[in-house]
Amino acid sequence: MIRFLLLCTFLISLAFASKTEEHYWEKGETLLKFLERNKLPFSLYYGLDYEDKEVVSEIYSGIKYFVLRGNEGDIRQVLIPVGSGELQLHIYKEKDGAYTISFIPVVYQEDVKDLSFELKTSPYQDIINLTNNNLLAREFVNSFQGSVDFSRLRVGTNIVIIYKQKIRLGMHFVNPVIISSMVVNKGSSKKDYVFFYEPKNRYYNNEGKEILGYFLTIPLQYTRISSPFTLKRWHPVLKKYRAHYGIDYAAPIGTPVKAAGDGKVTFVGTMNGYGKVVKIAHEGGYTTLYAHLNGFAKSLKSGTYVKKGQVIAYVGNTGVSTGPHLHLGLYKNNQPINPASVIKVAKSALSGDEKRAFNEYTKDMREVIEFIKENPIVPTKEEQFVYSVNIDES
Repeated sequence: MIRFLLLCTFLISLAFASKTEEHYWEKGETLLKFLERNKLPFSLYYGLDYEDKEVVSEIYSGIKYFVLRGNEGDIRQVLIPVGSGELQLHIYKEKDGAYTISFIPVVYQEDVKDLSFELKTSPYQDIINLTNNNLLAREFVNSFQGSVDFSRLRVGTNIVIIYKQKIRLGMHFVNPVIISSMVVNKGSSKKDYVFFYEPKNRYYNNEGKEILGYFLTIPLQYTRISSPFTLKRWHPVLKKYRAHYGIDYAAPIGTPVKAAGDGKVTFVGTMNGYGKVVKIAHEGGYTTLYAHLNGFAKSLKSGTYVKKGQVIAYVGNTGVSTGPHLHLGLYKNNQPINPASVIKVAKSALSGDEKRAFNEYTKDMREVIEFIKENPIVPTKEEQFVYSVNIDES
């Protein structure tokens, strides 16, 4: 019903709109600046609650958004993707002339695809050449990190990948998930596997041992987690979509905040509702964001290289915040992901009932991989999706 009403509302508005404009979010633009420039009421922003104000800080420069205007040039609708692109900010003009604001999902489908090929240059470059999907190439390399030395692979090496990709209007968007993959080096009978095991949300090898990937550490001593990560969830009580692109760790003002991993500082300053912020770029396409800070460590600046555990800042209550805490955001290829899926203390291996369930799952997957290897299909080059104006169901 919600999807039907939203879709009808959009189609009716579109029918009466004289012009649909495509724009790109400018660097340094904020929602307040956007509202002022388009003569829209500031109350749209100030009426948002704490977590929703954080979410609008996740509108990235360069994204495509849409403005629908009526015959008189007035704005009827605005649709701006936020965060991972699964939600969009929806500003809508009511019949009485008042404007409302909300978050609505975007429409997509999730396809399972496969790719089988013999190595010609490198796994990364071959995947891009075959599929035009650079996110798939990066995810494949990251999934095998620490378990296969790609520099030793010979021309003719067999590679099979089964992956899950979100598709919008025939084009891929956001990070794919490698369901399973296999590498057999030319001249070798050894088969190296990677399996994404959903119950653990991590990659494992054929023996059920976790792949040595890139993991971060919790960056502070905290009292409790005051707000978990939420990508897209319909709140049954509030009757609206909620998103929270990070984990909030409650702690006293002045608590030292440490770098969650080795990396290069890319931002030190103030960011919209996040207040004082530090951003660090790490290996594997990861970026961490530390928000609502009280202050920064001495000599910390953009371009500085930091080590895991090095103090970079102090817990504060700056920006849009209801109390002192650290908001830790984690991004992979510029898409927000749950920090809890990457942060861990040590490697782990499956055992007991989990190991037995894993063995049953991987037995079936190995059979599928062998079939794909013997029956490869010519891959279709994919087109990367920017953003669209579609409205999804609840």
